[in-house]
Amino acid sequence: MGDLQYGIDPKRLAEYADEIKQIHNKGVEIAIVIGGGNIFRGVAGASAGMDRVQGDYMGMLATVINGMALQGALEEKGMKTRLQTALKMESIAEPYIKRRADRHLEKGRIVIFGAGTGNPYFTTDTAAVLRGIEINADVILKGTRVDGVYDCDPEKNASAIKFDFISFEDVLKKGLNVMDTTAFTLSQENKLPIVVFDMNKVGNLLKICEGDNIGTVVNI
Repeated sequence: MGDLQYGIDPKRLAEYADEIKQIHNKGVEIAIVIGGGNIFRGVAGASAGMDRVQGDYMGMLATVINGMALQGALEEKGMKTRLQTALKMESIAEPYIKRRADRHLEKGRIVIFGAGTGNPYFTTDTAAVLRGIEINADVILKGTRVDGVYDCDPEKNASAIKFDFISFEDVLKKGLNVMDTTAFTLSQENKLPIVVFDMNKVGNLLKICEGDNIGTVVNI
C-alpha cells in the first residue's frame, strides 16, 4: 500500500523493484511469494461474516493481482520474470510446476508465486516455505515492517529486545511470532532458515545477501 489507504502504491512498487534488482545483478536466484492484504484478507472477511473458504480464495486472487503488479515493475527495470499461480489462470500466468520453476531460476529469471498454496486455510507464509522447500531454496527472506524478531511487539513496547540469532526451538519456547505455526513448523522440520528483516529500509536486501547482520536469523 505504501502511503495509500488501500491498493497498490506505484512508488513503493518501484522501490521494491530497485531493491530486488540489486541482488539480481549479483547473480542471486530469486523466487518471490507475495501477500494480498493490501487488497483483501480472507481472515478479515471471515470475521465480518463472510464464508472463510470464499474469503480465502478472494485473498488468493489478490496475491495474483499483486504478483502481476510486481512482475510489471521488475520487467520495467529490465529483469526477466515468470508468474506462476497455484490456481489455473493461463491467460495471465503459468500454472505452478516445480520443474518449470527450477528451469526459470537456472536461466536467471525471477519467479513470482501467486495464489498462495491454492488451498483455503493456508497463509502466504506457508506458501513461501512450501515453495522454498520444493525449489531447494537456501533461505526464506521474510520482509516485514519491523527489523527482526523481538521478545515482544516493538510497535507497542519501546523497550522490546531484538534477537540477532535465535533457534527454532527458542522461538517456540518463548512463544514468539515469526510466522504462522504451520509455516514455521514446516520450515523447522526441513531445516530451512528464515531471515526476518525490514523490507522498507533501502539496501537491506542487498546487505543480507552480502552476509551482513541484518534482521534476525532463525535457524536450527
